[in-house]
Amino acid sequence: MALNSMNTSQLTALQVMQDAPVIPVIVLNDVAHAVPMARALVAGGIRMLEVTLRTPQALACMEAIAKEVPDAVVGAGTVRSAADAKAAANAGAKFAVSPGYTSAVGQACRDQGLSLLPGVATGSEIMMAQEDGYTELKFFPAMQAGGPAMLKAWGGPFFDVRFCPTGGVTPQNAHEFLSLSNVACVGGSWLVPADALAKGDWARIEQLAREACQLKLIS
Repeated sequence: MALNSMNTSQLTALQVMQDAPVIPVIVLNDVAHAVPMARALVAGGIRMLEVTLRTPQALACMEAIAKEVPDAVVGAGTVRSAADAKAAANAGAKFAVSPGYTSAVGQACRDQGLSLLPGVATGSEIMMAQEDGYTELKFFPAMQAGGPAMLKAWGGPFFDVRFCPTGGVTPQNAHEFLSLSNVACVGGSWLVPADALAKGDWARIEQLAREACQLKLIS
């Protein structure tokens, strides 16, 4: 879907998940890295960028990307509270990803106009998220919580849920997840390696994004 045909002010979680096979899970410690990294990912075909709230610089990085890379759609990862949701929205985030789920986080994201991918690891958590209207969910930590076999098992009772497995997903095992009918995309940190950031190797990040975009074709 072309960005000029996507209303990012009303972005849905499903649009976030279906834009590319992989949502990059990004940890940034230096604001100077944010814009060139985002431009490299976009050049490689990845536009939905999950910048995790794991560093003091995360919000400033989101703001820089939102202002200077119009073809990127900034998301906030590791959203754990209403305060996180508000801060992310103020920094220009259009979607949020949480490691778990509470109704308070869900309501806060709605209040801030953020599409949310709530994190779940059990059937009860899926049911709680569904009760609040969420049917696109992050399966986390994916490998540690049962991997592709767990998602296959959930395909029966939770036939109406689409998942983005994150946690332990690699280029080598991504196809195992992407081949499942209830998986819309995966989340992965390998697209933005720490050593590539440190070296300013934007060409490598662009190439990793291009390779990630091909995963659906070979799954």
